Amino acid sequence: MATTGTSPGRRSAPAVWSTLLLASAMAWAWIVAYAAAMPARMGAGMAPQPGVGAFLGVWMCMMAAMMLPAVAPVATIYVRTIGAGPPGLPDAGPAPAGSRPAGSRPAGVRPGGVRPAGALPAGRAVGLVVGYLLVWAAYGIIAFAATRAFGVLSGPSGSAAPWIDAAALAVAGVYQFTPAKNRCLSHCRSPLAVLLHVGNFRGPLRDVRAGFWHGGYCLGCCWSLMLVLVAVGMMNIVWMVLLAGVVFVEKTWRYGRQFSYAVGGLLLILAIAVPLQPALVGVAGM
Repeated sequence: MATTGTSPGRRSAPAVWSTLLLASAMAWAWIVAYAAAMPARMGAGMAPQPGVGAFLGVWMCMMAAMMLPAVAPVATIYVRTIGAGPPGLPDAGPAPAGSRPAGSRPAGVRPGGVRPAGALPAGRAVGLVVGYLLVWAAYGIIAFAATRAFGVLSGPSGSAAPWIDAAALAVAGVYQFTPAKNRCLSHCRSPLAVLLHVGNFRGPLRDVRAGFWHGGYCLGCCWSLMLVLVAVGMMNIVWMVLLAGVVFVEKTWRYGRQFSYAVGGLLLILAIAVPLQPALVGVAGM
């Protein structure tokens, strides 16, 4: 449902962008500080391995840093349309008859039945982002298993690490050209398509469900890029920045699809070159 120029959803849209960018910046600051005290090849057999809880904590901070800017367009449109509901009404739809005692008001609604401006859109944006990050938390468990497997395969000396890097780069490079990548990228590049699907979600967790659904497509688009990050070293800030840039550009730029193909070609070239020149992946620890 579209909002008017003075609706809470439209007024909240700039706040959504600024809040998500601020959260991403704070996550980047923490990651940089953390990386300064950790070997870059965390998870690739070159550093003591953290437990699953500590790993997921770092992982989620990384996903917040790298992915929140890319989800900002969807979250912004969400609060400007579905998230706001009809201007001045307490909810996005009418309450079923008999669902509330006569004379009572929903939480946060002032006398007269009007909810404070911006309260509803802000809360629904939070639900969307929580659902989105839950998808990446689930993938973090797979990433944790992958770090352990890569550590075993690389051996005590890490001599096999360049081949692991090459394999991850090759997988990511090939995936950039697949129909699955194209389908997921098309979804991520079209926030309105997200709204057409999630607009029918109902219930108290509808915003979390919407974020989870969108996050599933985002995972389908970017899982192989994150696999590269796990292989080359989670604390490799250079690769974190590069991959975050790739994710953002291919989802938001007009020529994002062509850019995605170019990235795939570059990844395949690196997959060939890295076993010969392992320094190409870098081991920068800050």
